[in-house]
Amino acid sequence: MSTEKTSTPTEDHAVENPEAAAAAVTVVDPRLLVREQGFLGYWNEFKRKMKAGDLGSIPVVVGLLIIWAIFTSLNSNFLTAGNFSDMSVAMVGTGMIAVGIVFVLLLGEIDLSVGSVSGVAGAAFAVMNVTHGMNEVLALVLAILTGTVAGAIHGVIFARIGVPAFAVTLAGLLFWQGFMLQILGSNGTINLDSEGLVVKLTSYYFTDVAAAYGLAIVATVGYFLLAFFDNRRREAAGVPSRPLNEIIVRTVLLAVLAFAVAIVFNQYKGLPLAVVIFLAFLVLTDFVLRRTAYGRKVFALGGSVEASRRAGINVEMVRISVFAIAGTFAAIGGLFVASKIASANQGAGTGEFLMNVIAAAVIGGTSLFGGRGRTWDALLGVMVIISITYGLALEGIASPVQYMITGGVLLATVVIDAVTRKTQKTAGRA
Repeated sequence: MSTEKTSTPTEDHAVENPEAAAAAVTVVDPRLLVREQGFLGYWNEFKRKMKAGDLGSIPVVVGLLIIWAIFTSLNSNFLTAGNFSDMSVAMVGTGMIAVGIVFVLLLGEIDLSVGSVSGVAGAAFAVMNVTHGMNEVLALVLAILTGTVAGAIHGVIFARIGVPAFAVTLAGLLFWQGFMLQILGSNGTINLDSEGLVVKLTSYYFTDVAAAYGLAIVATVGYFLLAFFDNRRREAAGVPSRPLNEIIVRTVLLAVLAFAVAIVFNQYKGLPLAVVIFLAFLVLTDFVLRRTAYGRKVFALGGSVEASRRAGINVEMVRISVFAIAGTFAAIGGLFVASKIASANQGAGTGEFLMNVIAAAVIGGTSLFGGRGRTWDALLGVMVIISITYGLALEGIASPVQYMITGGVLLATVVIDAVTRKTQKTAGRA
């Protein structure tokens, strides 16, 4: 019996022409072609993404610049150092809660309770610290844990019992709002210590000019080092990486932006503590979503629950943890809101507040359909909303008009998101 091995055409080709096979592998990766062609390659890649509907943050950034240009032309005080600093502090409460909403939206779900949960956190802190004299730090931690527990309860009912997230969190909205009114009592308002820890979250500024410039330096150097060593790691693994000149260009652009903001802050009271804390949370959550196994699981669930389950992901635990994260950030945001007005009152987290929070995440670029978004979207979105609010207020335009404009911006964003998904499906990228 013959033992001669017969080779396939593929094997013969691989043996006879290994150079051609290697070249073929290189050609199929468009990222390598883009970087080999330099700026022309990036321009062609940009046009390709536009045609495929992969718009990224471009519409939001362009829209924000247009909003700033319009309001600056109407009122020269809009982008003054004082107004810019005030807007930066005012956006932190809403922005913090929007970060938690980003996590939920990545699952393709919604959390309608975050406004009420934020109000409960502020009320709980005020009752424990002011009414009962509890230590500020302990009261702060317990208030945040209140949000974590509330979010976890919603997550358990949603993930394990199977009640839709919309229904669970709608019930939570009503329950926690009633709970907040109950613990505040008949008075309805508890004033916080003006020199206390929570109030200083939004009232404290680093007046030394070195603080703002130092943060700009840390951000710029940190980004460069992270990008540089990430490239080294990718090169060692044999996967596409950015060339050094691209990293330098990106770093320079970041440096220009960071130092421009630092200059503006130093022209007023200095670097706001609230902004530093907000940026720190954005960096942390971005790292969790983009650099950890947990973050990849969140994105996977947003793409396909069934595929995630078959891949061995504990769907229930990820869902519960995401709602717990949303509750935690709702509590943190609620404390910043209470800090801004130096009190906890019955109106906290009510009215249009919830809609602004959800709108911030969606306007920033997080998809309502799940699987696409970043925590930095919360920053972009809340900047748009706060800019509209402050700009219209400077012009003395009534709240109803503010609601209509914000609603129009939100609708435009959702339409862009839907059209983008449809275009990507047509291009075979969904």
